[in-house]
Amino acid sequence: MGSRSRVNLTYICKMNTKPTLHTILSPKLLDIYDVTNSIVVIIDVFRATSTIATALYNGAAKVIPVDTVDKCIELGKKTGGITAGERDGKVIEGLEHGNSPAEYPKEFIDGKTLVLTTTNGTKLLHMALQSGASEVITGSFPNLSAVCDHLIQQNKNVILGCSAWKDRFNLEDTLFAGAVISRIKNNFTIHCDSSLMAENMYTLHQPDLKAFIRNTTHWHRLAQYGLEKDLEYCVTPDQANILPFYKDGDLIIA
Repeated sequence: MGSRSRVNLTYICKMNTKPTLHTILSPKLLDIYDVTNSIVVIIDVFRATSTIATALYNGAAKVIPVDTVDKCIELGKKTGGITAGERDGKVIEGLEHGNSPAEYPKEFIDGKTLVLTTTNGTKLLHMALQSGASEVITGSFPNLSAVCDHLIQQNKNVILGCSAWKDRFNLEDTLFAGAVISRIKNNFTIHCDSSLMAENMYTLHQPDLKAFIRNTTHWHRLAQYGLEKDLEYCVTPDQANILPFYKDGDLIIA
């Protein structure tokens, strides 16, 4: 075997030792991936994972993500926690607070438990757990760097899970997946068209992301409730740069 062939073979072997990264664009696609040896990043930019990062960054003892309103109320009573959740931009009847990051400043949330139910993000989180994910974390622009640093450090297969909106593709979650990929792609083997699309879309619009994000259907849906400042915060990197990590039913700072 010639020296050039040996060099090429060595390069291929090194490439094959990298963990893989895939992006799913909707919870409906999760079951076609094997997540048992993967870190699953739950992405729900508008606004669940932005709110989770913010509450923990501001001192919340933990966030308990639940997938139904009844469970949220029950756990709120059991833990003495703050119950929170929205449907269509409005606080759900029977719960105390909404899904806005601005509702959880340090002077309010420090040391407290937040029990949170959302339309899309908590649903995907529980789906990932039921599918046997080896680790579940949550990500959004406010904790972009913490997510990227953790994925590089762990050196495991990654699924970037976009929560979408009622199982339909959305731009904001995909843009965050693209932001992650643009930072960490050299550490992973990526043969995934949805990841390629996400990165290309983020790279194209990154210079003026806040302007582009105003075109999304979710922006228009939530802006009618006066939530523009919320939405701009949710696409601003590293405002709450901690890593929410799921353990024994709770999201805590890793």
